[in-house]
Amino acid sequence: MTDSCQPPTHQSSDEARVRVIPAGPVHGCIRPPGSKSITNRALICAAFAAGESTLFGALRSEDTAVMIDALKEVGVVIQASEGGRTLRVDAGTRRKATTANPTLDLFVANSGTTIRFLTAALSAAGGNYRLHGVPRMHERPIADLVSALSAVQLGKIETRSPGGCPPVLIQSDGWGQSQIEVAGSVSSQYLSGLMMAVPIANATNDKPGETRIDVRGELVSRPYVDMTANVMRAFGADPNLIESQTANESISLCVGPATYQARQYNIEPDASAASYFWAAAAITGGSVTVQGLTRTAMQGDVRFCSVLESMGCDIQYQDDAITVSGRADRGVDVDMNAISDTVQTLSVVALFANGPTRVRGVAHNRFKETDRIGNLATELRKLGATVQEHDDGMTIHPLDACDFTPATLETYNDHRMAMSFSLAGLRLNGITILNPACTTKTYPEFFADLERLIGRPHHWA
Repeated sequence: MTDSCQPPTHQSSDEARVRVIPAGPVHGCIRPPGSKSITNRALICAAFAAGESTLFGALRSEDTAVMIDALKEVGVVIQASEGGRTLRVDAGTRRKATTANPTLDLFVANSGTTIRFLTAALSAAGGNYRLHGVPRMHERPIADLVSALSAVQLGKIETRSPGGCPPVLIQSDGWGQSQIEVAGSVSSQYLSGLMMAVPIANATNDKPGETRIDVRGELVSRPYVDMTANVMRAFGADPNLIESQTANESISLCVGPATYQARQYNIEPDASAASYFWAAAAITGGSVTVQGLTRTAMQGDVRFCSVLESMGCDIQYQDDAITVSGRADRGVDVDMNAISDTVQTLSVVALFANGPTRVRGVAHNRFKETDRIGNLATELRKLGATVQEHDDGMTIHPLDACDFTPATLETYNDHRMAMSFSLAGLRLNGITILNPACTTKTYPEFFADLERLIGRPHHWA
C-alpha cells in the first residue's frame, strides 16, 4: 500500500482503490477548477461564433476534452495553454459533412452535455453526423431532444438504441421552423441545447427571425437554463426567458435573430465541485473557504450552502469567496430539483446529522451517469445506514456508530459517487472507494486537492 496523491502507476484505474483517512475537523482554503457546465457552454458558443474567442479558467477534464475533440473533428481550431485552463477557439475552418462527404463520426464518451449540446448545434448548422459514446451513454435517454429537433430540422434525425437513446444520426440541411416544443422532466440540457442552437441556425438562415421554445411539463434543474442564457448573452445572443402561465408549460423563451460573436470570456470555479469541500467542513465541524464563488454566482449549486445552513452550519459570503463553518447536525426536508448534482454530497453529510434527511424533486437523477438514487442507496447501506428510496428521491437516516460497517464502495464509473464517498472517510475509518480515477470526468485533481486541504495523504492500493 502506498501513501501518495495519485494511484500507483503500475496499476490500471480499474484496479486502483483509495481510502481517505479520518483525523478531526477540516480547516482550509481552496479554489476548485473551472465549471464544467460553463466551459462546455462557452465552447459551443465560441465554436460557432464569428471570429476567435479566448476562454480563461476553463476546466481540463474528460467531459471538456470530449467536447473539444468533437469540435475539432468538425474543423474548429482549439489551442490550449496554461495546462488547458486557457482555450483559443477559432471557428473559421469549421466544416460539415454533406452528401458529397462521408458522415462525421463523433465520440462523446459518457458526457451528457456534449451529446445534448452538439446534437442540437449540429442539427442547426447542417451536415451529416453520427454521435455515439460508451455503453452507458447508449442507455441515457435523448428522445425528447431528438423529437423536438425533428419538428424543426430539414432532413433526418434519429436515435439508434432502444428507448430513444444514442447513437444519434443527423442528416440535416438546417432548420426550417421557428417554433419548438420540448419536454423538460428528464434533463434541462435538452432546453439548453436548443437555446444555444438558435443563433447557430440564425447564422445559416438567409432571413433569421425570432425563435420561440416552449417547455412542456416540469422543467428540472432550472438554474442551468439561466446559466445557459447568461453564457449566450456574453457571446452576443439575445435569449429572453418567459415564465409560463399555463398548466402544461413551465417556461417559454424567445431567442432573437442575433448570431454568436467572438469574446474573451472568464469561467467561474465549479460550484458542484465546491460542494465537496463545503461538505468536508459540515461533516467534521471544521471551516472551509472556497475562493472564486459568491452568493450571486452564475451556478445554482452555490445554493448547497443554504442547505448546509439549514442543517446548522454557519455560512459567510465574501466578495470573492464563501466559507462554511461548523457541523451540520440537523436533518432537513429539502427539494433539490434545482441543485440535483449535489444530492450525493448531501447524502453523505446526512449520515452524520441528528435526524433523517428527506431529499425531494430529483427523480431525473436515475438517468444520470448512473442511477443516482438506487445505486447511491445501495452503497450507503453497505456502511450500515438506513436509506429509503422514493419516486422523487430518498430519505437518509443518521448512521449509528454501532451500526457502521467498514466497506468497499462501488462508484459505478460515476465521478460524483467517488467524490461524495470520499467525504465519509473524513469521519469513518475503513471506507475503501473503487475506481477513484473516474473523477477525471470532471475533476482530475480532486483527490490531490482533497489531500492538500486536509493536510494528510490518502491510502492508495
